Amino acid sequence: MTTPQKPKVTITYCIGCNWMLRAAWMAQELLSTFQDMLGSVTLVPGEVGGIFEISVDDELIWERKRDGGFPDVKELKTRVRDQINPQQDLGHLDRNKSGE
Repeated sequence: MTTPQKPKVTITYCIGCNWMLRAAWMAQELLSTFQDMLGSVTLVPGEVGGIFEISVDDELIWERKRDGGFPDVKELKTRVRDQINPQQDLGHLDRNKSGE
């Protein structure tokens, strides 16, 4: 019996804009939250000016120009969760500000 492949996240960032640390921080956040659910998180230095894209298994879930900047951690984790395991509870990130 074959084991299904785990999803792969790719973060492509602009090297000219010095966004490597931002990309690395986002990768660390995803690996911390989705430890056993992800096959990999790959950082790809982009050559196109201003590029910052996040894909799950080649499906684009965030594009800086299209989506208006960079995702905050809640938005990033929610979009990844919605792709890999929509039923997963993200704990405090899934709760609204009033604590409900």
